[in-house]
Amino acid sequence: MDPVRFLGNHSSGRMGFAIAKAAALTGAEVILITGATNLETPRGVSKRIDVTTTREMKDAVDQLYDDCDMVIKAAAVADYRVSCPAKNKIKKTDDRLELKLEKNPDILHSLGERKHQQILVGFAAETTNIVEYGMAKLQKKNLDMLVANDVSVEGAGFRGETNIATLLFADGTQEALPKMDKFELATIIMERAISIWEKRHA
Repeated sequence: MDPVRFLGNHSSGRMGFAIAKAAALTGAEVILITGATNLETPRGVSKRIDVTTTREMKDAVDQLYDDCDMVIKAAAVADYRVSCPAKNKIKKTDDRLELKLEKNPDILHSLGERKHQQILVGFAAETTNIVEYGMAKLQKKNLDMLVANDVSVEGAGFRGETNIATLLFADGTQEALPKMDKFELATIIMERAISIWEKRHA
């Protein structure tokens, strides 16, 4: 909005960092692209790239994508941005403030369009119709797997140490998982993604 305020969400980055840790433990070369966070880089991560905007994240992913075997996009990036951010702090003058927003680039959709041999995994944070909306997103964005969770349920989604997820797959199958630690979920996500990769390259 201005040099003081911004549009954001409740994402802590913990899920993405847990996946990076789980991936590193498999022996993979892991590149972690992250937004603003105080989390420490997991041991074994080959490279960390810090970004502050959706555009910066897209640029970083685009530069690396063709050489990747797998992309797991857990980042909860903003769907919209302020069209014309103020150069100075917006002063409180009226009872109403109207902001004009424009769409950010859809990173996952663009990766799905460019996909050739990569395994592409996305996330969907929903509050209703988790499987229905998640499966629609998986198909629309040409994903191999989607991790869907109901962020309105206690113990799932943002900020906390745990998550509750349903894994959706391109073949139409699904796997509902109970509440568990985010690293435990990250390990399962990696196992399923590796299984898809192995079948594709058998």
